[in-house]
Amino acid sequence: MDLSDNTSYTLIQSADEESPWIAMIHGVSQNQGLFDRQIAFFQDSYNIILIDLPGHGAASEIPGPYGMTEFAEHIEQCLRHANVLNCNFWGTHLGASAGLILACKKPNIFQSLILEGPVYPGRVIPAVADLLARVSSTAQTQGIEAARHIWWNEGPWFDVMRQNPDVCRAQEQLEMINEFSGQPWMDSGLVTRPLDPIDQQLKSLNVPTLIMNGEHDMAEFFAVAEALAQQLPNVARAIIANGGGFPLWEYPDHVNEIVANFLNTQANSA
Repeated sequence: MDLSDNTSYTLIQSADEESPWIAMIHGVSQNQGLFDRQIAFFQDSYNIILIDLPGHGAASEIPGPYGMTEFAEHIEQCLRHANVLNCNFWGTHLGASAGLILACKKPNIFQSLILEGPVYPGRVIPAVADLLARVSSTAQTQGIEAARHIWWNEGPWFDVMRQNPDVCRAQEQLEMINEFSGQPWMDSGLVTRPLDPIDQQLKSLNVPTLIMNGEHDMAEFFAVAEALAQQLPNVARAIIANGGGFPLWEYPDHVNEIVANFLNTQANSA
């Protein structure tokens, strides 16, 4: 994977060069633009690296297969290439889970983990898997536009945005989805490398972790959050009032305040 042109990540270094780093990683069908409100809020106090996952955004041309192991390795490679040797990690959905996999492998990379609606690595959420399978089949038989239509209109993780389009910037999210190449859906049949079980690593992962869910998130994602909280030894939970599948986008002011308090607490206890 050639990262020599820096196209799969963006560095924002408005803060002092000695300031801590935050790595921000999006979910499926999104890109680093997901964090626009977080950039504006945190850039004066933190240096930021925004990473596009393979098959997304500026990394759309990276060939598949696209799996959790490949995503985690891509994040690690971007951090290493950017010489970001230690950072706070902030990811959503599959991006959050890829970071958790990397943390289990190399915990010293991260000062803290902020995980929004994570998927439990190695465990399938049937409702999510079923919709992804239908979206992928549609992409391959009817085209990416038809697949995007199903993803946006039927994905329960977008319910709050669709129901509150002005407050939750639904049109901007839809524009981001329409920019998505859909290649991971087209390549869904490629064989990804297996993911080793991480339950034992989770139990010894002492990196301070914040798990966030929107109040109206899917029940399955609340179950994942609870399962992870039972495994991780140093975890806090946050429920975002009125939020759905992506509260960092839907209600960024509330989320930013919670994350800032979490990061300040970790810095003061270090």
